[in-house]
Amino acid sequence: MHQVTIEHLTQDETIQAISTAELRDRLGDPQTTIVDVRPLAAYNGWRLRGERQGGHIPGAVAFPARWLTSVDDPEIERELTAKKIVPGREIVLYGDGPDDARALAGRLLENGHAQARIYEPGWAGWAADETLPLERLPNYDKLVHIEWLRELLDGGRPEAYSGSRFLLFHVNFGVPEEYEEGHLPGALYLNTNWLEDPENIWQRRTPAELEDAVRSLGITHDTTVIVYGRDTEGQANEKWPGRRAGQIAATRALAILRYAGVEDVRLLDGGYDWWVRDGYGLETEIRQPSPVANFGVSIPQRPDFILDIDDAKAILADREEAALVSVRTWKEHIGKVSGYNYIEPAGRIAGDVWGNCGTDAYHMQHYRTVDNTMRAYPEIAANWEEAGITADKWVAFYCGTGWRASETWFYAYLMGWDRIAVYDGGWFEWSKDPINNPIEIGEPQDEFAA
Repeated sequence: MHQVTIEHLTQDETIQAISTAELRDRLGDPQTTIVDVRPLAAYNGWRLRGERQGGHIPGAVAFPARWLTSVDDPEIERELTAKKIVPGREIVLYGDGPDDARALAGRLLENGHAQARIYEPGWAGWAADETLPLERLPNYDKLVHIEWLRELLDGGRPEAYSGSRFLLFHVNFGVPEEYEEGHLPGALYLNTNWLEDPENIWQRRTPAELEDAVRSLGITHDTTVIVYGRDTEGQANEKWPGRRAGQIAATRALAILRYAGVEDVRLLDGGYDWWVRDGYGLETEIRQPSPVANFGVSIPQRPDFILDIDDAKAILADREEAALVSVRTWKEHIGKVSGYNYIEPAGRIAGDVWGNCGTDAYHMQHYRTVDNTMRAYPEIAANWEEAGITADKWVAFYCGTGWRASETWFYAYLMGWDRIAVYDGGWFEWSKDPINNPIEIGEPQDEFAA
């Protein structure tokens, strides 16, 4: 064992290194927290530096070093505690090499971590040995990062891209002026109302209507489609607060496009906001799609991805093998509020499982990081498991009208879960008929509530 001096600390302060053999032996040790300080895209599986393999060391938690300069101190401390990066535990840090772990190592030493150590070879060293175990997000390539999209737009052929025709869409709910104000280069505009019906409680449109919509947008079943939104601060009591929830809107579009039969639909993690934050430019040119004559397959190709009320009731009748998951706030779940200014009844579907979301119907903090990208997937899976939501079950997500449910469906899809769906009508549909659709109000007595 040797020591790595942390340059920005005082000369007598050092942090020890850990060998590959010892780190391998510590996998699964309940007293050790392994910390991956690389960007979350790398943690998920992207080979950002051309490594032999993508992913992360088994059991590692994600704490991107970038957070130390982009996130407020109270948030940093909450994240450190939540991820068990606390004094008294053995902490092992790794990144792309020893240097990018040093900033977090210094912070931990300041916080009293006498046990912090660095794995010097970093991810490249671990990934180079194919005998060592690793983990990754099974469908990581459907959640693309900013540099991936930049390379694609520059005419390159980024990782996990076949070279097929692609389209990029700026998605929101009925605000073309947001698109006109500025959008990512080459992006077309997609209004969610073209895919869901405001006159039918915002459920997905009919197969014929969906075919008209996708053909008019120039989408065929084998087009690679990338969607993103712009998250703008808003208030839940605005007339149409959904217009502020761009990334949720993008996942709603993504879910419906997959249901229809588009084989390769991807979400830009962080969306518009991350593109701008990373210093890339926008354009104001209003681009018009080139319609196509034929989608190429019948719609829907994946009817199992979006379910109706009879399927929701079938899931409720089989709670040992299935779960209807409420992606709603705790106040919505116990019936204090409906969550929407256009839905009057409050309560929950009797027999559902609470899956949480965020502060209101237009925010998803429970599923996102402090910088508004997808939360590390093992954390999402662990929260679900604690609530009894597991990959071996038939799982359908619901919210008010399908938006938040679509975002959580997408995360389960990224994790490779087999039997997942969105209950399209959600609370809006269910609450319209309380005689035939049982409703509960108040705190549940026998389910997870955090």
